[in-house]
Amino acid sequence: MSKISTVSNRLTTHDVQARKGGTPLVSLTAYTAPMAALLAPHSDVLLVGDSLGMVVHGLPDTLSVTPEMMILHAQAVMRGVAQADLPDGQKAPLVVVDLPFGSYEASPQVAYDTAVRVLKKTGADAVKLETSAVMAETVAFLTARGVPVMGHVGLLPQASRRDGGFRVKGKRQDQSQAVLANAKAIEDAGAFALVIEGVTESLATEITGALHIPTIGIGASAACDGQVLVVDDMLGMFAWTPKFVKPYGEIRQQITDAVAQYAADVRTRAFPSAQHCYQARADLTSPA
Repeated sequence: MSKISTVSNRLTTHDVQARKGGTPLVSLTAYTAPMAALLAPHSDVLLVGDSLGMVVHGLPDTLSVTPEMMILHAQAVMRGVAQADLPDGQKAPLVVVDLPFGSYEASPQVAYDTAVRVLKKTGADAVKLETSAVMAETVAFLTARGVPVMGHVGLLPQASRRDGGFRVKGKRQDQSQAVLANAKAIEDAGAFALVIEGVTESLATEITGALHIPTIGIGASAACDGQVLVVDDMLGMFAWTPKFVKPYGEIRQQITDAVAQYAADVRTRAFPSAQHCYQARADLTSPA
């Protein structure tokens, strides 16, 4: 197994682009160092998503997330990736950081300043923006200045208040065409990949076939060039998960059972037992 120490040991945006139409890209969210270390050997892309506002901090949506929060969690994820045990010869995943609501929409220059700050302070590989054709100018501005950008179309969590909640896109023809146009505009602006969230299967398939950059689906379609899930959803951390999530674990119940057993042991004085306590050495004498 090998440890990660340099950027050259991680996948690049070009590596990700080369996967278009090939073996699907595996992506998960990561917010902490221990989780990033566990996910890295199995992932091509780790996304430090602004979903951390809801998942980690208990916020009702992502709109209160700040750049400072994103930087703090991204720094932790980068440390976790550096500590990951990878099979010899395997590169660590590309790390992408969301730019949170209000930190990039005002102008291309504002977006650039935020992106540069995030990348410099974290050492991450790229940023992700929730995008429409309106944001194409911003994406072009960033990519022309050396900032790798992953786009995001379809259901946009940062626009949930405008849209009246988290609503699937593409059920109407006019809506489908608008999302497709947004995707093409973001590709033309220079994005290296595109997240497609919460759209009909047929629309996700159409977008993936129309673009030359890889698509990463979440609540989209197996036809996408990769998939991403919120790791806590995938592990069964919450009592409720969205329709598009397949739980691959039952961590919530395991934690509940473990904590309940710990509480019972403490209350009955079964813990700590002798094996968990420090004993004085018989061969040592006390000073006179």
